[in-house]
Amino acid sequence: MCGFPRHARLVGYALHNLPLGSNIPWHRVVNSQGRISLSKWSGGYQKQKLLLEKEGVVFVRERINLSTFGWSKWRTLTK
Repeated sequence: MCGFPRHARLVGYALHNLPLGSNIPWHRVVNSQGRISLSKWSGGYQKQKLLLEKEGVVFVRERINLSTFGWSKWRTLTK
């Protein structure tokens, strides 16, 4: 969705190298299946899920409905 199809590793690399305290909304990045890519038992997974839920994102069986909560929805909300 960011204009770099099939470059998920590039996105992951960029997110991994964000400076501490960055205001980039990293928690909004999920995989193409609508799932959080971090290990389910990691603190990062729980933090990302909590931040998304605070924004109103609903998880069903650990998955986000991208038709409802995908890029076009958020782009409209932030205008």
